[in-house]
Amino acid sequence: MENSTHEIVFSLNGLNDTKSNQLIYFSCSFLIYLFTVFVSLTLVVTVIVLHEPMYIFLCNLCVNGIYGATGFYPKILLDLLSDSHIISYNACVTQIFVVYSFILCELANLTVMAYDRYVAICKPLEYHPIMTTGKVGKLLLVPWLLSFVEILIAVLLMVRLPLCGSKINKLYCSNWDVVKLSCVDTSMNNFYGYVMAVTHFIQVLLIVISYFHIVRTCVGSKAEQNKFMETCLPHIITLASFSLTATIDIRFISNGNLQALSNVLSVEFLVTPPLLNPLIYGFKLKQIRRTLTLTPKPNPKTVELHMLRKAR
Repeated sequence: MENSTHEIVFSLNGLNDTKSNQLIYFSCSFLIYLFTVFVSLTLVVTVIVLHEPMYIFLCNLCVNGIYGATGFYPKILLDLLSDSHIISYNACVTQIFVVYSFILCELANLTVMAYDRYVAICKPLEYHPIMTTGKVGKLLLVPWLLSFVEILIAVLLMVRLPLCGSKINKLYCSNWDVVKLSCVDTSMNNFYGYVMAVTHFIQVLLIVISYFHIVRTCVGSKAEQNKFMETCLPHIITLASFSLTATIDIRFISNGNLQALSNVLSVEFLVTPPLLNPLIYGFKLKQIRRTLTLTPKPNPKTVELHMLRKAR
């Protein structure tokens, strides 16, 4: 090992089993990355065209998806074209910061969106007085600031550690995998990990409380049930998708025949949410779907006449 930690070059061993089909994996990964960026940008532009403030948090979610995908795909695409899968210490730290801040920002964004839906459905008459432009701006900024501060502390705790190894059995740099290479006690890193876990549990709890009140409000109203199915169901699907993939911690499957499965699961939460979020919302929300398909907005009088005929 080198005397200076910053001279270390890590070896990423997660792609060792893909050498025989590198071009196939490269083509699939490249197409997924392009499609992820395309659908996310399309949804962001569509929301801007709609001038609908209620979808501004969806834009934040999509921008974060592009940010996270860009922190992951370029490196793995380069590795798929190369026989040596290495990464410098500084590049590894940068990738850790981007990947983890994406994860933390995703959860924070979902928490903010749950609160927004709670106000919209449970307090519809107070929505605009509560969700002022200033408050919306703060709610857009908080997920980014919170996630950056959280991961910055984790990274600072990590870079102080002297390392006694350079092999990472993953497709990308992971904070936990780098910490495991340390030659000294890592109890401080472990303690901070528990602090972050408590913070995220609180965020999940806030989401659950918000949806408890939303569901209770929607039970007795057909109109509110329709609103729930249109605006809240996509959010629940997104939350379930992200939670299912992000909570599978690969540190428990570190060696043996399950390494290939470990590598697949370790990137699922980096690939699935950025790809599915725009599709879920784009297909579910009528206004977005109508704009994307260039379908004219229905005439209110025509809708009213149709409802009267249906009632008869």
